Parts: sequence; C-alpha cells; structure tokens
Amino acid sequence: MSSRFTVVCDDGQARAIQVLARRYGITEEEVLKQLIDLGLEDVEESTV
Repeated sequence: MSSRFTVVCDDGQARAIQVLARRYGITEEEVLKQLIDLGLEDVEESTV
C-alpha cells in the first residue's frame, strides 16, 4: 500500500530539484523519491 506525502521546499531546494529533473530527464516527483530513498538508506546504514 502506498501513501501520499506533501513536501514543502524553499526556493533554493525547489530550483535544485527542477535542475536535477531536467538534467536526468525525469519528473520532479521522481527526483524527490530518489532523494528520499538515498536519505533513508543513509539513515539505515548509520544505525547499524
């Protein structure tokens, strides 16, 4: 089952997300998903 979340970014973060999306030809939503996945992996590795 999936959940929906709302993310509020400041202007600088929003621009960085847009730049990454354009650079890699993916949606901003996909950029956010990948950043969250990377962050969660980092947290999991730090707690082990």
